[in-house]
Amino acid sequence: MTGAADTRTRLTDQARSVVGNAQRLYGTGAPDAANGWARAVLQDARARLDEPLRVALAGTLKAGKSTLLNALVGERVAATDAGECTRLVTWYRDAPSPTVLREDLDGRRGPVPFAQDREGLRIDLRGVDPARVGRLLVDWPSRGLAETTLVDTPGLDSIRETNSRRTLAFVTPDDRPSGADAVVYLMRHAHRNDVGFLEAFADLARGGAGGLGAVGASGTVVVLSRADEIGGGGLDAITTAGQVADAYRSDPALRPLCQTVVAVDGLLAETARTLRQAEFTALRALARAPRAEVDALLLSVDRFCAAEPPAVVAEALASDPEGVRLDAPTRRSLMDRFGVYGIRTATTVLRRGARTGRGVVDSASLAEELVRRSGLEELREVLASRVVGRRDVHKARSALLAVEMVLARAPRPDTGPLAAELERVLTGAHEFTEQRLLAALRQGQVTMPPDTQPEAERLLGGDGPDPAERLGGADDPRGAALEALDRWRTRAESPLTSRAAAEVARAVVRSCEGVLTHL
Repeated sequence: MTGAADTRTRLTDQARSVVGNAQRLYGTGAPDAANGWARAVLQDARARLDEPLRVALAGTLKAGKSTLLNALVGERVAATDAGECTRLVTWYRDAPSPTVLREDLDGRRGPVPFAQDREGLRIDLRGVDPARVGRLLVDWPSRGLAETTLVDTPGLDSIRETNSRRTLAFVTPDDRPSGADAVVYLMRHAHRNDVGFLEAFADLARGGAGGLGAVGASGTVVVLSRADEIGGGGLDAITTAGQVADAYRSDPALRPLCQTVVAVDGLLAETARTLRQAEFTALRALARAPRAEVDALLLSVDRFCAAEPPAVVAEALASDPEGVRLDAPTRRSLMDRFGVYGIRTATTVLRRGARTGRGVVDSASLAEELVRRSGLEELREVLASRVVGRRDVHKARSALLAVEMVLARAPRPDTGPLAAELERVLTGAHEFTEQRLLAALRQGQVTMPPDTQPEAERLLGGDGPDPAERLGGADDPRGAALEALDRWRTRAESPLTSRAAAEVARAVVRSCEGVLTHL
């Protein structure tokens, strides 16, 4: 195992070679249905090797997928209402100029009218039969889409069964690899249906994170969405929701199915990243009003949005020194954009900034603080290290699965050399070995002493592929890597170590050697 970046590049090149050889092989022969299917699958596999990573946002109805997508992009590009767009699989891709295309099930494409206003992107699907549409393609110039193509999917438990089928057909299709390289799965609590969907994504029957099954647990991140509701809406709501996420990370039902669990208030994150100056001004006026009256106003949504609030509150709201109006329409708009938790949080940090003269004193600093308190930064760090950081591994896995499927479903007498090449790449790539053994450890297929398993998972890349993440942020990375190498080499050679545990130890040794080479 050489340096991490070099190894990932080599793995992508190997996958590209396997797919290219498969395309040349299946490019010949009779133009029957099997060959036609194989060519289409291989063409998609080859294309996605050169594309940004495909990350799907999936979850049950009203889980907050579109809201979180907007927060990740930093613009309101995804529809969050109950319109036709939320019933379709919609791809958001970086591009030089905005374009919206409709791709029908028969492959034909056509432009779709759209407009952008202060509320975001509005796509006009009037006159379009959703049953004919395979997907929407939204090309949008955005730094938030430079490394990943984000795919918004319909709710998995939708009353309209066709909506759920669209999501499953994209993430877990029957006749080709998953359309996504990775999945961000949103849920409020771990209900039975959520676990069932995650099991389908991980495809434990085919090895889950250990091989090429579906997206795999290694490509799945779970988000506790609406974290403010989980935490009861108080100022410590995200902290409370984070503690729930910590418990889910070690839950034996969830741990084998995902990389990690993160708590995020998607609404607050979206609003913070698209904060308007008028909203900052209104929140600052609200923060100037007597705290007791504001707290009383925030006891409920109806009370805050009432056309005629209690007299003492109305008087407080009308006495802003800058004459800012906090009338009913303004308050309704704030509630729609921030929610109760967001307004409480914003006014609290603004009061503190006004009192001390430091910290949050303008719209930019308020937006930064609200993003931090929403949990979005933690999610972005997880995606950067554990998903985007492994993009070449995820894309290579998707491409190799395509070849494996083609060989199984469209057999030919001349595929022997191709099958051998595929097997060499799969067995020779240490990245796939790491994923397989991580899955085995988390699923309990391999048991190790409690004091050694966490280190094994971390060194195998369970917290991320970079040396610092593998070594737990050690002050002396080289010294820590040498000590770990010696320790795990001893375990691998010990006659007291079981065969399965020895395989893990040997893989850890190779991972440590890779870290040392990189350092």
